[in-house]
Amino acid sequence: MTTTCVTPTPEQEHAALAWLSLLHDQPSSGDQATFSRWLRADPAHVEAYAKAQVLWELSEVPASKIADEDALALQGYLQAMDRSKRSSVRRGFSALAMAACLLLMVGLGAGWQPSRWIDDFGADYVTAPGEVKTVTLADQTRVTLDADSALAVDFSRGERHIQLRRGAGFFSVSHTGEPFVGGAGGGEARVLGTQFEVRLQPAGAQVTVLSGRVGVTPSKSGQQQILAAGQQVAYADGIADPLHAVDSESRLAWRDGWLNYYKAPLAEVVQDLRRYYPGRILLLNDDLGNRRVSGNFASQDPHAVLNALQAVLGFEQHVLLGRVIVLR
Repeated sequence: MTTTCVTPTPEQEHAALAWLSLLHDQPSSGDQATFSRWLRADPAHVEAYAKAQVLWELSEVPASKIADEDALALQGYLQAMDRSKRSSVRRGFSALAMAACLLLMVGLGAGWQPSRWIDDFGADYVTAPGEVKTVTLADQTRVTLDADSALAVDFSRGERHIQLRRGAGFFSVSHTGEPFVGGAGGGEARVLGTQFEVRLQPAGAQVTVLSGRVGVTPSKSGQQQILAAGQQVAYADGIADPLHAVDSESRLAWRDGWLNYYKAPLAEVVQDLRRYYPGRILLLNDDLGNRRVSGNFASQDPHAVLNALQAVLGFEQHVLLGRVIVLR
């Protein structure tokens, strides 16, 4: 007997995810009957639903986390709306958790990230995932934004002030006599003329100096540290780590399309690759995320980077619906 292989269309895969979400949320007998008819209507529906079940198994926990993070971002944006509208939107969003969150995410691509919308709304310069762009500010300072970054600029307060809202930026600051202040993650970097990078981190930021000197303050009341060329400091929750020496050229090679690592946790590498991938990359194994890797990788091909790391570390890698990469 010959078995016919069927390949579901993207629309059928999305429908299967929608059914999976509905069936996990106390469906009525009518819903169950409609689902049974849908399943029997086309062999591709059976295959699509099987794939949806695999997706659920692999991604239930991170999808829930994504839903919670996006809901939190939306709440901040919705504070300007009246209470009744805010409540109705939150109820509607929470119902999209788990696979439904992934359905929206896959169907809309990288655009389904409320935190990105909010960052972009208040930014003067924005880069998309995979896009590195250099802009010249009004004072002739040149800024190179890393992929998936957002920057706000304000020169109206007697000083040159920028706010990194997402991602990372490399600044070649022109010497005008006015302070240049870069804010990020609750702290700031203050300079007159220099070249340095500011990179946001989950609870703060990291500053790396290529030339000149930069004064870094981790919070409004924090103590300033002076960084010289080849030095780096990170801060989180208003507390700075000790500054240390780094190979600045290697750390800043992303400007030329390279990501360089020496004994870096895989989780750090994956976090960087997310900025260059238009969908989502989900790392489900904390122990795997702590594994150390070294190497030089082309940033514009996240798939090739993950394939190279998979060959060395031996983790599982699944590409789901063409836009979700799951590592475990």
